Amino acid sequence: MAISFDIALKMEENDALLRLDSVDRRLLSLLQQDAARSNQALAAAAHVSPATALRRVRRLVDSGVIERQVAIVSPALAGGLQAIVEVTLDRQGAEHLAAFEARAVAEPAVQQAWRVSAGPDLVLVLWLADMPAYHALAQRLFAQDANVRNVKTFFATHRAKFAPAVDLG
Repeated sequence: MAISFDIALKMEENDALLRLDSVDRRLLSLLQQDAARSNQALAAAAHVSPATALRRVRRLVDSGVIERQVAIVSPALAGGLQAIVEVTLDRQGAEHLAAFEARAVAEPAVQQAWRVSAGPDLVLVLWLADMPAYHALAQRLFAQDANVRNVKTFFATHRAKFAPAVDLG
């Protein structure tokens, strides 16, 4: 389902509102499909001039709308083990959540860390070389933290879908 709304974001430098119009949304959609295309190809696909495409993409990057541009490596090439982990803490105060979260995101194997409601306190997505690597991480991150009450780990057996794009309508 496409989200249709006039996106307005606050720019950090001067607190001005950045309004994203249909051209910005079209550029963002195209970049989410393939950020490696040239500015000329992007402009042609978005039906704008190359100068307009370049100016708008720079503005989207500078304002933080585009966080970063990355290459997504196929899991088949990387090999390894992917796990989704639910973590429940004993104490959920802001300082306790922040402390555990800081330790979790410092781990290279943690690809994503989400604070969630109605269940565990955090959900982590991990990518590890193998089961011994998971065991070592579990010892460091979960077993040695007196505030970790419960850990439930699900190991991925098949990826049916992976779509990190945001539907901008």
